[in-house]
Amino acid sequence: MGMRNCSSVSEFILLGFTGAPELRVFLFLLFFLIYGVTVLGNLGMIAVIQVSSHLHTPMYFFLSHLSLVDFCYSTIIVPKMLTNTLKMDKAISFLGCMVQFYLFCTCVVTEVFLLAVMAYDRFVAICNPLLYTVTMSRNLVMELVSGCYLCGMACSLIHLCLALEIPSYRSNVIDHFFCDLPPLLSLACSDVTVNELLLYIVATVNEFTTITIILTSYLLILITILRMHSAEGRRKAFSTCASHLTAILIFHGTIVFIYCRPTSGNSTDTDKVATVFYTIVIPMLNPLIYSLRNKDVKEALKKMLGSTLPFVKPFI
Repeated sequence: MGMRNCSSVSEFILLGFTGAPELRVFLFLLFFLIYGVTVLGNLGMIAVIQVSSHLHTPMYFFLSHLSLVDFCYSTIIVPKMLTNTLKMDKAISFLGCMVQFYLFCTCVVTEVFLLAVMAYDRFVAICNPLLYTVTMSRNLVMELVSGCYLCGMACSLIHLCLALEIPSYRSNVIDHFFCDLPPLLSLACSDVTVNELLLYIVATVNEFTTITIILTSYLLILITILRMHSAEGRRKAFSTCASHLTAILIFHGTIVFIYCRPTSGNSTDTDKVATVFYTIVIPMLNPLIYSLRNKDVKEALKKMLGSTLPFVKPFI
């Protein structure tokens, strides 16, 4: 009976947040506002780092790429989601769905590794400040960033190739607000055990590796902070590390919840809410947590705004 309903598809329907149609306008305005802040925050951060020569250091180089990745994967998802929130026609072509998944997956995996690289960078800067310039050489920094992007593209390409091998689906209705792999696999008529197993293994290995690097780096940083003689220095360091770890825990926690567990079929409302945090909320928060609370960035922003908008200078 089920096999008779299987067929190849030319487009998918993204249900989105259909459980509360009366909240469509509210959700549209909320996500539009979040996306606006995300775009301004991340592109603004990239501009500030590029314009300010004293921010041309490894830490801010990593931050500029974090902002670029956040902007990209938010833009890959949110505009389509916003139009689907108000439109009755929620269709996306098969090709468009595959491209959206590949680009999104590339950006997310890249960010997973970028956060680990940034934690290592902070470890070197705080625990071995005298060797920082030598250790974090230009070549190493470029290799680390390139490696993050290559890991993202390679992992995504593996999942994409396997997804393209799926011959037919029992339905073209995806119970999600974008083309993510788990809800897509739940619609397949053929055996997708290999897809699901590979998704679980790749996600788990990536998470275990990067979380180990992050936690080890911050543990060593914490030990160094506790040895500081200055109470003010300890307070500032604790504040910075706490904000960084908060963002990291939210980002990695939701990824572990969604991907590092056995598949449970169609996407639930809980999965959607969890996904909102790392696809929409975290890209908005990262510029605030990592950069705008930083004294050097705020000073650079003041100078940039003061030079381009002189009348704004007295108010900053």
